[in-house]
Amino acid sequence: MSTRRAGFYSAQSEIVPLLDAMAKVEPCPYGMTSFVQYRSSLKPTISKPYIMIKELQIRPFARPLLVWIAGAILQTVFSCCTYSWVLLLLPVIILTTAGLALRGQEHFCYETRWLWGAVFLSLLLFLSIQKTAYSQFEALSEHPASLLSRWAREEQQRLLEPIEKLNLTDEEKSVLATITVGYRQAMSREVRNRFSVTGVAHILAVSGFHVAIVCGFLSFLFSFLSRNGCCRWIRYILLLVLLWGFVAITGLAVSSVRAALMLTMYLTGGVLDRRAERYNILAASAFCMLVYEPLYLFDIGFQLSYLAVLSILYFQPRLQALIKVHNPFLRTPWGWVTVTLSAQAGTTFLCLYYFGQFSTVFLLTNLPLTFLATLLIPASLVYMFLPEWIPGYGWLQVGVEWLAHDLLWVVDAFSQVPGAVFSFRFDFPAMLVAYGMLLSILLYGHTGRSRYLLVILFLLLIILLVRVIEDLKQCGI
Repeated sequence: MSTRRAGFYSAQSEIVPLLDAMAKVEPCPYGMTSFVQYRSSLKPTISKPYIMIKELQIRPFARPLLVWIAGAILQTVFSCCTYSWVLLLLPVIILTTAGLALRGQEHFCYETRWLWGAVFLSLLLFLSIQKTAYSQFEALSEHPASLLSRWAREEQQRLLEPIEKLNLTDEEKSVLATITVGYRQAMSREVRNRFSVTGVAHILAVSGFHVAIVCGFLSFLFSFLSRNGCCRWIRYILLLVLLWGFVAITGLAVSSVRAALMLTMYLTGGVLDRRAERYNILAASAFCMLVYEPLYLFDIGFQLSYLAVLSILYFQPRLQALIKVHNPFLRTPWGWVTVTLSAQAGTTFLCLYYFGQFSTVFLLTNLPLTFLATLLIPASLVYMFLPEWIPGYGWLQVGVEWLAHDLLWVVDAFSQVPGAVFSFRFDFPAMLVAYGMLLSILLYGHTGRSRYLLVILFLLLIILLVRVIEDLKQCGI
């Protein structure tokens, strides 16, 4: 009997709150027979504080990154290093005022989040301005090359020796040295222009593309190690050491450091069994690089690298969802196409601002050249490090020569296509307006609000008016 009574009270404790909740629900307009349908039509309400907390938990590096970028821009534009000391007084004033106003209340609670947010913002903005001013001062003074830079140059020269033994032309050797170890001194301007015309200039700069290929190749080499126990830590350490060694040898380019940082964070999250949020990893790597050197913000490699990755993270999944490819032989090429389109969507306006040209054959050249470079980069690195007495060394040399020759042949063939590139330069205001239009289009597609269509039309009108005024000035009117 006691068991039945306990079960009754347990059921009652669950039913009573449910009845109270149902009593608070507004009357169902469809009658009790459609109560389930009515309840399913109600949208759950989530409080704004809850949404904000979840966003902070998912992407905690986004806000500090924006504050740090704001400080770097303020110092660069207004040179406010001296006046930034006022920012140190703001936390004192805020804390003193809040201490008097919130006397007898808990200060470390959610209701006072604005207080600690203002303190953190002031301190971070002050540090950003001061670090940018220090970097500007350091940029004006000359410093001897570091031990790491000297070691990287020596290793570069040592790795270039096997390339000289290849049966290739000087142009092909210069391209191979550029895409493998980042040695660009031997490359002529004419070869660089051909890569730019075909829309594959990013292959010449050691960037995230190269770092990702090397990381994938190293992961394949160490795939025999178990992913459990101490073996996964051995695999993790070997990957990071060799990955950063490759980045150091190639000259620590901004784009390669960005890729290595992101892969380090991703691999660290994997070895710790933590879920890695891709936008947070992107923001964290940018924040770390700008804390080390705020002037990276104005480096074209930094801008193109992060803008390309941000575009790929946003557009690529959506483009892949448009066409579902189930064939395994077509899935990988389709993935390369979507990555190319995504990166081009985000970097086109910036490229028009810096270079003033746009390739019309980029989609045709990226697919074969990505395939060739994916095979050529790891094969060339293995060829450089292996001794000549290893069995199969001669076959590997023939493979590297064939891949390097075909890569340059594809570039030469498409660079001679009529209309492969057209010239059109954006000035800085036009570039900002163009990105404003792109952002408005994305917001309209996400929300469906007509106000963003008006913004798009307004920005388009500004671009047209600017072009008309420039044409009238050229005509002398």
